[in-house]
Amino acid sequence: MIRVEAISKHFGGLKAVDEATLSIAKGSITGLIGPNGAGKTTLFNIVAGLYEPTSGRVELDGEDVTGLKPHQLFAKGLLRTFQIAHEFSNLTVLENLMMVPADQLGESVLNAWIRRGAIREQEDLIRARAMEVIDFLKINHLADELAGNLSGGQKKLLELGRTMMVDAKVVLLDEVGAGVNRTLLAEIGDAIIRLNKERNYTFCMIEHDMDFIGRLCDPVIVMAEGAVLAQGTAEEVRNNEEVIEAYLGRGLKNKPGVAVP
Repeated sequence: MIRVEAISKHFGGLKAVDEATLSIAKGSITGLIGPNGAGKTTLFNIVAGLYEPTSGRVELDGEDVTGLKPHQLFAKGLLRTFQIAHEFSNLTVLENLMMVPADQLGESVLNAWIRRGAIREQEDLIRARAMEVIDFLKINHLADELAGNLSGGQKKLLELGRTMMVDAKVVLLDEVGAGVNRTLLAEIGDAIIRLNKERNYTFCMIEHDMDFIGRLCDPVIVMAEGAVLAQGTAEEVRNNEEVIEAYLGRGLKNKPGVAVP
């Protein structure tokens, strides 16, 4: 679904991403891990169109999308969530979901005058879809709650729900587990698995919680110093000496009790 080929991103003299090459298979839940400063978020930002690469190429479903802007990639089915949720805090959960679909008739002042019936009909369809999403995520009790009042984990569920309001091909999840309690994290994991199995969503997630990664992801790709270091199952990368060294340093890898975070 996504092919990243020899991607580099330089900020002055800093090489945040350095000739990184990787693939995300269609229908997979791929984990992207690595120590802080490994280049994971920068790579996500390149794939999602927030940054233009210094060099290299990004393909989405066989199409060269290098340098396209986020709204152009959104229209092609590539969506991205953020470590810190970006909700409309003064709108309800239902209203947040209804905001997602692009090119709504009600966005035009002229349509508001001459196509009121068509606007109401479209809004009814969008509302019905939003309620289906709310039901899928099992957050019916939050439908009329202001998004700003949600907990961190509930906001992550809302972000996941927003990806369901359009025909997503691939979703980039940036630390969906950050700051989320274990019970709600399990619910988020269940929703991701259901979206993958039932709706054929392709996911790639940056995550530091290796238990969460191990439950959801195969394969797991490890980055270090801007490049791809290793790839395999969660268990394989846990036991990879190069991965342990990248996380903990050359002097720590042989100490008793030391394990990859």
